[in-house]
Amino acid sequence: MRPALTHAEPLPDHILAVTFDNGFRGFLDLKPFLDFGVFHRLQDPAQFQKVRIAFGTVEWECGVDLDPEYLLSHATQ
Repeated sequence: MRPALTHAEPLPDHILAVTFDNGFRGFLDLKPFLDFGVFHRLQDPAQFQKVRIAFGTVEWECGVDLDPEYLLSHATQ
């Protein structure tokens, strides 16, 4: 079964706190991505704050999204 994200909270310095339906909680540092492709749109802290959950993963108003399995495998506790 594919993990589903249940909570995402943008933190300072482009850190995303995530919680999954399997109970996993962790943090994902998005700074390494901000110079690549569509992720540059998240360099603006105001844009980064507009994270939302959709279809079991995160997406931003600007069109950026991440696979929930990627989030789960790369988030640190």
